[in-house]
Amino acid sequence: MEGSRKILVKPTNSVEFFGINNTNLKVLKKYFPQLKIASRGNTLTLSGDDAVIDVFEQKIGLLLKHLEKYDSLSENNIDNLMLEDGASLIGASNTSDVIIHGNGGNKIRARTVNQKKLVESITKHDMVFAVGPAGTGKTYTAVALAVRALKAKEVKRIVLTRPAVEAGENLGFLPGDLKEKLDPYLMPLYDALREMIPAEKLAEMIEYGVIEIAPLAFMRGRTLDKAFVILDEGQNTTMMQMKMFLTRMGTTAKFIITGDMSQIDLPSRQKSGLSFALDTLKEVKEIGVIRLGQSDVVRNKLVTKIIEAYEKYDSKNIDK
Repeated sequence: MEGSRKILVKPTNSVEFFGINNTNLKVLKKYFPQLKIASRGNTLTLSGDDAVIDVFEQKIGLLLKHLEKYDSLSENNIDNLMLEDGASLIGASNTSDVIIHGNGGNKIRARTVNQKKLVESITKHDMVFAVGPAGTGKTYTAVALAVRALKAKEVKRIVLTRPAVEAGENLGFLPGDLKEKLDPYLMPLYDALREMIPAEKLAEMIEYGVIEIAPLAFMRGRTLDKAFVILDEGQNTTMMQMKMFLTRMGTTAKFIITGDMSQIDLPSRQKSGLSFALDTLKEVKEIGVIRLGQSDVVRNKLVTKIIEAYEKYDSKNIDK
């Protein structure tokens, strides 16, 4: 049945809601091509099938709730909220939406459905695998959770590590001492920490070992206890390296392993330790596994399109 309806957007939210040059409204129209959608001032006028208008109004309600809660609304937010389980992004949860307050009081939140699942999973499990493509916030969210645990005195230290796959024989040609040679491989971890801890405080914590950032090879032979430990770029570990890392876990530790199975830099004949671990440990209920996807990308929207294009290519050429 054909009908029409008007929706009023709060004046204080209208600029954020519609976006600069109505960019958000244009995205919204793509999801409802069967409706005629016109805007005038703070009012949306809808024309079309009543059932479709009902769905549209429900989704608008989610967008307005998101805007009220986070004071922003991006194209990526709209894409996420348009998903079938989009409501879970802003639904009730036992976990606070704000993970920590970063530098300048900046609120660091779980911004997508699966990031929120990662936050909830680490409260239930001592070990969690977070797997997904670039830009889905795996490392950033994991580091935020580690900083939160440290501030709450749930752990005494943070250990951040990743394999330096490209190091090998080329490492010796890089300038500086061993730390200076390895730091470029660990830079994403430094970047995340710098947004959450003031520079002077961070330098002090690293100096005194409260926060340790080291290549994976430095973990051998250790027992990591009373610590929040993150292994980043887990797809670039060998099977033996991954086993070595996982068995470093002490009795009161939290482990998060992140990785992107589309960016394996190991020699072609070498199986990824992350892939092997996910397959081998899938029956261990005490381990959480969160799989992030395109809808979780929180970088420039172009990143989502790049990932889609590469995935299409891979699916076409996988058997070639």
